[in-house]
Amino acid sequence: MKVNMEAVRLSKRMAELGLCSRREADSYIEQGWVKVDGEVAVLGQKVLPQQQIDVDKKAQDAQAARVTILLNKPMGYVSGQAEDGYEPAVVLVKPENHWSEDTSRRRFIPAHLRGLAPAGRLDIDSVGLLVLTQDGRMAKHLIGEHSTVDKEYLVRVAGKLSEQGLRLLNHGLELDGKALLPATVSWQNEDQLRFILREGKKRQIRRMCELVGLRVVGLKRIRIGKIALGNLPTGQWRYLRADEMF
Repeated sequence: MKVNMEAVRLSKRMAELGLCSRREADSYIEQGWVKVDGEVAVLGQKVLPQQQIDVDKKAQDAQAARVTILLNKPMGYVSGQAEDGYEPAVVLVKPENHWSEDTSRRRFIPAHLRGLAPAGRLDIDSVGLLVLTQDGRMAKHLIGEHSTVDKEYLVRVAGKLSEQGLRLLNHGLELDGKALLPATVSWQNEDQLRFILREGKKRQIRRMCELVGLRVVGLKRIRIGKIALGNLPTGQWRYLRADEMF
């Protein structure tokens, strides 16, 4: 069996090892917090798979200080950058919207907004659980190419759905010329479906429903991995606790 001995950028290797994101790796290298085989690394350096990479405790502390925020996004806000006059959901992350029942014991400071970015999208006309994080590893875990974290939605629909249509929603549809991964779709009540997906193509649920003759009239994300929206009020947010994992 041939062993891959090709050198790759140190930041890429650190991301592959799950130490941090590439951007975070470059920052740590710039600050002299990374060593390769005992020598302080330099930006742009390449490494071989067998080389030893050590990260200073300062970098580990910086990683631990990063926050992940859970927001119950209302309608009318976009997940990412502002567009078409609509504000990004991150504008809701302010002290007056901090959920009074947050048990994380973290106190809000303005530095928690620095580099805070959505880990996954939620359309402007969709509501529910949105994750915003400063942690590149967390974002990769949730939305990276090989992520296995599932997402659960309650979807109110209009139209008639045949048994064959329901089977297709579970498996057999394609979008943009590519087959969708198997999903778990079932009736929640007479006009609402429960979707569990392991991928997140743009407007995926709405487009899936259109393919089987349904129109989505309401969509709410209620869970990401092991984290449920729970009782978090609309428009409010809380910190992900240290003992919580997706």
